Amino acid sequence: MDGLAERTGREDRAMKRRAVERRKRIVGNIAHSFAEAEQWDLEFWQSQTPQMRLSALVELREDLALIPDRNRMFDNE
Repeated sequence: MDGLAERTGREDRAMKRRAVERRKRIVGNIAHSFAEAEQWDLEFWQSQTPQMRLSALVELREDLALIPDRNRMFDNE
């Protein structure tokens, strides 16, 4: 296996492991309006510790970085 394929395989496995762990922590809500959804979202994130909020942001950024041809608006980051 060449270096690129090996790295890509490791990244895929890491992303799948993170997805499995994330599914264990998923919290859902049914909102009947955008305002209700926004309020629930605000309350949810305010109930999380700063470490949990930062961890969620880092995980999201890591996953986005692995998406080939992702939206070009992220290229300048």
